[in-house]
Amino acid sequence: MLALLPLFVLGALSAPLVMRRGRSGFAILALIPAVAFAWFVLHLPAAFSGKVYTMAVAWVPQLVLRFDVRIDALSAVMGLLVTGVGTLVLIYSTRYFSETAAHLGRFGGVFVAFSGAMLGLVISDSTLMMYTFWELTTVFSFLLIGHYSDRATSRRSARQAILVTTFGGLAMLVGIVMLGEMEGGSYSLSGLVSAAQDGLLGAGQGALLPAATVLVLMGAVSKSALIPFHFWLPAAMAAPTPVSAFLHAAAMVKAGVYLVARLAPGFASIPEWRYVILFTGIGTMLVGGYRALKQVDLKLVLAFGTVSQLGLITLLVGYGDAGVALAGLMMLSAHALFKSALFLTVGVVDVAFGTRDLRELSGVGKQMPFVAVMAGLATASMMGLPPLAGFVAKEAALEALIGGDAIDTATWIFIALGSALTVAYSLRFWWGSFMSKPGVEPIPAGRRSRVTYTVIGILAIASLLLGILSSWWGHLLEHHAARYPGHFGHLALWHGFGPPLLITVAVLAAGFVLFALREPLTRRARQFPIRAESFYNVTIRGLERLSGIVTGATQVG
Repeated sequence: MLALLPLFVLGALSAPLVMRRGRSGFAILALIPAVAFAWFVLHLPAAFSGKVYTMAVAWVPQLVLRFDVRIDALSAVMGLLVTGVGTLVLIYSTRYFSETAAHLGRFGGVFVAFSGAMLGLVISDSTLMMYTFWELTTVFSFLLIGHYSDRATSRRSARQAILVTTFGGLAMLVGIVMLGEMEGGSYSLSGLVSAAQDGLLGAGQGALLPAATVLVLMGAVSKSALIPFHFWLPAAMAAPTPVSAFLHAAAMVKAGVYLVARLAPGFASIPEWRYVILFTGIGTMLVGGYRALKQVDLKLVLAFGTVSQLGLITLLVGYGDAGVALAGLMMLSAHALFKSALFLTVGVVDVAFGTRDLRELSGVGKQMPFVAVMAGLATASMMGLPPLAGFVAKEAALEALIGGDAIDTATWIFIALGSALTVAYSLRFWWGSFMSKPGVEPIPAGRRSRVTYTVIGILAIASLLLGILSSWWGHLLEHHAARYPGHFGHLALWHGFGPPLLITVAVLAAGFVLFALREPLTRRARQFPIRAESFYNVTIRGLERLSGIVTGATQVG
């Protein structure tokens, strides 16, 4: 397994040479994540049987730095998503960029380097090594988001993303050091969770454990763009569409979700953990869903929708219940497939018609029927329609929460509200992308490619198959869900007639109503008086003024 990481390094360094072949060089670079994907596929039988792959390598023993690898069910799922979607996005890039596009060598190298860093993050069992890869993804994402370096919006978005996620990452590092010392200095991620489960972590140390927990969660919350850090992700849509499809569907933003899912079996019983997860998860789900309804740029509709669904997934995997966690892991898998397919769909539409503004697009479905159908499948999964993967995940979440205590009841009600918003903005996306609109002249389609169509089709059909084969996939996810307290149940397309199905029907009906009333609702809605991005801008300006004052006072010549 460790031999794969040098392969990513070699691919990143050789990318400028490979890309001299033109955009077809992306196909060669795609072989690197494809090899890693094949390794995870070969490892799947062992993962399904509950076996854990481990490897320990001493790096700097004097500093307790070890490169310990641990691949269990959760790591296997994340590894498959990162390498599989990464391979498809690189293949898609062979036809997305024009032959005259600049800096393709740099783009290819940074993309492969980011993929390797993300892979290292999900297989590391050392918290310090995990943090190292965590910050590498931050740096590489900065370079990818700012790929169009001649554009002020790209530079500003990249700077905003790196400042926000680095702030959270530094807070997380403090928490990691505190937890590592509480654990006895081993800095083992699996050991940390086991010690927390056994009640041995932070015993007799007062508020140190809650403080460390909140600091670690700050890193996860900032990385996964949860409130109050959610604003950086929509701004990052200034990046090329392949970057959005990979970083914001299957990779970077999933790092925070992964960390929450990894730690939750041991830490979810800490009150501070639950407060943070409930507040950020529910708040992000509702804020993101509402703001997605107001967007006219197709990419921003998906961006705010991603923010909303990251809130939902974080809420589910961090809730601390086995059944809810199983639903969250299914939603994590489904989201990577349908959201990457939809981002790539926007790229195809943008390249062919020269706009992403849904007010200017009309009759696209007639000119691109295959893309419209495949995007319809992905959209249906995002809405939670059977028999797609998104439906299975939401049904499982409702099944696990209904009939519980007051917090469980409030949680499923908020999930239902957020899901209604999801249905509404999903309809808005597909309608805006493909339907004919009165008074809007269709734009003749420009450059199109079977390669990009095929990649979108693979991801959309995979979302359908994941729903149909949910019981089989659930056997893998159950190995991680079993680490949570409670009974995890099972994933299935059909749970029979009952409250979850009735709520799903009500959610779909409410979503269609919201879509029909979207214009008057959003037109009359007032802007929320407190905006996180405004606070960020004020903070940055204040720091710049403070640095000028300090420099003037201390550097006197």
